[in-house]
Amino acid sequence: MLLSSRLTRCLALPPATTTTVLHDIASNQAKSVAKVILKKGKTQLFRDGSPMVYSGAVDSIIGRPPPKTGDVVLVADGAQKPIGWGLYNSSSMFCVRLMQLEQEVSGDPSCALNVEKLLETRIDAAVNLRKNLGLPSATTNAYRLVNSEGDRLSGLIIDVFGDIAVIASSAAWVEKYKEHIKKCISGLGVINSVVWRPSTDILKEEGLDLTDLDQEVSGSTDRVKVVENGISYMISLDGQKTGFYADQRENRRFISTICDGQKVLDMCCYTGGFALNAACGHALDVTGVDSSSPALELANQNIVLNNLDPKRISFLKQDATSFMKNAASRNEAWDIVILDPPKLAPRRKVLQSASGMYRNLNSLAMRLTKPGGFLMTCSCSGAMTQSGQFLPVLQGAASMAGRKITLVRQTGAACDHPIDPSYPEGAYLTNILLRVA
Repeated sequence: MLLSSRLTRCLALPPATTTTVLHDIASNQAKSVAKVILKKGKTQLFRDGSPMVYSGAVDSIIGRPPPKTGDVVLVADGAQKPIGWGLYNSSSMFCVRLMQLEQEVSGDPSCALNVEKLLETRIDAAVNLRKNLGLPSATTNAYRLVNSEGDRLSGLIIDVFGDIAVIASSAAWVEKYKEHIKKCISGLGVINSVVWRPSTDILKEEGLDLTDLDQEVSGSTDRVKVVENGISYMISLDGQKTGFYADQRENRRFISTICDGQKVLDMCCYTGGFALNAACGHALDVTGVDSSSPALELANQNIVLNNLDPKRISFLKQDATSFMKNAASRNEAWDIVILDPPKLAPRRKVLQSASGMYRNLNSLAMRLTKPGGFLMTCSCSGAMTQSGQFLPVLQGAASMAGRKITLVRQTGAACDHPIDPSYPEGAYLTNILLRVA
């Protein structure tokens, strides 16, 4: 969505009515910095830290020449007093991604209006946070190093797999500073290869030319062996997202603690994360089901990697709905069922139709759960998680299945996926454990 031309006043930057540290720094720069002026009543949201300044919150843009996508701009209130600075986008519905607030600049001006310095500082902080969380460790070398808004680098995700970093870009500013980001990551010492994976659909909305956004791989291979909670995985860097779902790490570990002697079904198993944890947790029998042949090829390699008995764990290529309907018609049941479908609600506008799909899938999964057994069910759709409707959808599924459910455990993504409280939209994963009676 292009910003209206009425939004921009190409004027010389006037002096602020109230001087601030950030204003003084901007004034001393050789190149003038444009100001994005917020509408009355819109300031507090961003002063409180929300990083995404949407175009509807902007009253005017003051500066000559007008800012271009990727330029540093000041964000100011109606009195032109800066509340922070960020990176501008002339095409996106998000006019500015706020990078630093005025009070932060007052406490430490070293990063003010300096994207390169800010990147170095924020990435160092992200590394230290993961170290304090025990990542990486002798038993886990697959984890998220930078989680977009959660690490205050909106649009940037970095996953680490051993000595390989996969960088997922979903903002125009990230593409602009690509070389510096790669330099920062390569300079960490433990990274030997960098894979750059632009999120082309999102970047198209950011106004970028997609012909320049091919995936870049520096010194890496397609498949990589990693370890998580002591379990080995062969992953594909050409796979979904960055190649591995590190967000479910703590939930997979939990599954391994409740599967001793149990019969387990892992629906939408991908490369076998939950199934492998169940088998390593001494499950009696484990079945994984997925419709992707490449994913199941890796899942079967992972059985061998972990020296698991193929008589106790197996993977089937089938559509999830078809498999569950057929199993229900044969009155099959499992002690523990895991349902982790792909994102069914990528946008809020499709939430209603997605709710129906979640309800139908979970109703089938409940029919396959033995009375008194567990269903671990997931939604990775941010629209569903943020709506608060997942539990009501599950209650509707229970009614359809003629079962009674009890909420036993509710979690989200692993601790290396931090969320900024001022941007709750960063919460996307819901993982719920139900007792099904």
